[in-house]
Amino acid sequence: MSSSITRRAASALALAVTLASGSTALAQTAPLSAEDSDPNVMGWMQGFPPPPDRMITQPDSVYFSFPRLRWSFCHLREFLPTEEISRGLGAPIPLDYVAPAEFADLRQQIDAVTFTPQNSDEAMTWEESLFANYTDGMLILHRGQVVYERYFGCLEEDGKHAIMSMTKSFTGLLAEIMVVEGTLDDTALVRDVIPEIGDSAFATATVRQVMDMTTGVKYSEDYSDPNADIWLYSRAASPLPKPEGYDGPDGYWEYLQQVAPEGTHGDTFHYKTINSDMLGWIISRVSGKAVTELASDRLWRPMGVEQAAYQTVDGKGVPFAGGGITAGLRDLGRLGQLMLNEGELNGTRLFPAEVARNIAAGGDRSKFGDGFPTFGAGSYTSQWWVTHNDHGAYAARGVHGQTIYVDPTAEMVLVRLASYPRAQNGFIDPTSLPAYQAVAEFLMAR
Repeated sequence: MSSSITRRAASALALAVTLASGSTALAQTAPLSAEDSDPNVMGWMQGFPPPPDRMITQPDSVYFSFPRLRWSFCHLREFLPTEEISRGLGAPIPLDYVAPAEFADLRQQIDAVTFTPQNSDEAMTWEESLFANYTDGMLILHRGQVVYERYFGCLEEDGKHAIMSMTKSFTGLLAEIMVVEGTLDDTALVRDVIPEIGDSAFATATVRQVMDMTTGVKYSEDYSDPNADIWLYSRAASPLPKPEGYDGPDGYWEYLQQVAPEGTHGDTFHYKTINSDMLGWIISRVSGKAVTELASDRLWRPMGVEQAAYQTVDGKGVPFAGGGITAGLRDLGRLGQLMLNEGELNGTRLFPAEVARNIAAGGDRSKFGDGFPTFGAGSYTSQWWVTHNDHGAYAARGVHGQTIYVDPTAEMVLVRLASYPRAQNGFIDPTSLPAYQAVAEFLMAR
């Protein structure tokens, strides 16, 4: 790129938009511990003004490098333009908590729950796992009541946190709602919904193949390769003015119009962020609403959330449907409870039960492959991860440790927000997934 500033911005945006692929570009061999890298301990952005070596700014790309990211995840809109997911003007509908004395007792009991991580013979406690995975916020609901809630690092109870690729599950949920309600045909070809897609590889994929990421499209997220597709994508999506001489695509949707084929549609699950942005375009075209407006109308307002959320946008104001949302911990818990309740919350039905049932049932497991060994023999459908474990658990997931984990058997919803140093859930799953199962079993035995 002809401008070093624009290149740094594109690099930063690349990290913000597609780290969900599992890049380890930010990995350090010996990162600071969760306690030592706490933003309050580090002193990021403290003072008026902060000391120069404690500032985190844009357009420098350092705001997504560890340990700075532990502050940045709660301040994303200070680096990138965003659009609001409005909660409307009504009062929030309070969450139901167990009695204060029981709440305090349960926290002690849950913190003491033990489990054995994958590929380990040594037991770990639940509380130890929170620090091992650089947790910023943890919320657990059991049978509709909050039984556990803690905040760390940059996050406080009135704060918001980047949810990274959990955004995809918002997009997929909205699409599944439209499919079940009959306003979106998931057997239709993309070109029949979005004629402007032209000769892009997406043109001949079905909407369902986009929803389940079984498209045959070329997209590399190898950060070590300066010619990888991720860099072209990030330059197209950068909200900053394009440098002089730039002749590439401008914005997410222009990029999608030039995607080349790779493989065969419908054959195999390939986790590629561009599917989510293609799906965002599809549901926006069919509904006549931006994904932010649709999420507000169908989810955020009727759920009675506490806080508005926000979503990053490209230079043309298109919301990033693959990873741009920042939201509050409790409101994400409400979404998880809505899924567990199969479309009902606070006595109101927000969408047909079939929507949640379709997602919980999962996708074609034969197409999942073995690229996610720490997750297990699962599946992926409507942009949700399905474990197919004994509890029928499924999840929205994002890099650096974001998750909404829904366990129907245990009647448990768990939300974790985190800022793990390495951008790959494969480093976190060996601790997290056994911990979730152990807490679910503890709650079932109460």
